[in-house]
Amino acid sequence: MEDDAPYQAIIRTAENQRCDVIVMASHGRGGVSALLLGSETMKVLAHSKIPVLVVR
Repeated sequence: MEDDAPYQAIIRTAENQRCDVIVMASHGRGGVSALLLGSETMKVLAHSKIPVLVVR
């Protein structure tokens, strides 16, 4: 699915498919950078009513 806002496409697809959880990857960085997630992951976390699992 294409969208100008990828996080919206991710959430909409998960809702349309009646998913129980959305699984996304973090950047996989170490140290202080490990605390930071990608902007799309953060947007999905902030806007999704479906639980989001972030894998490192």
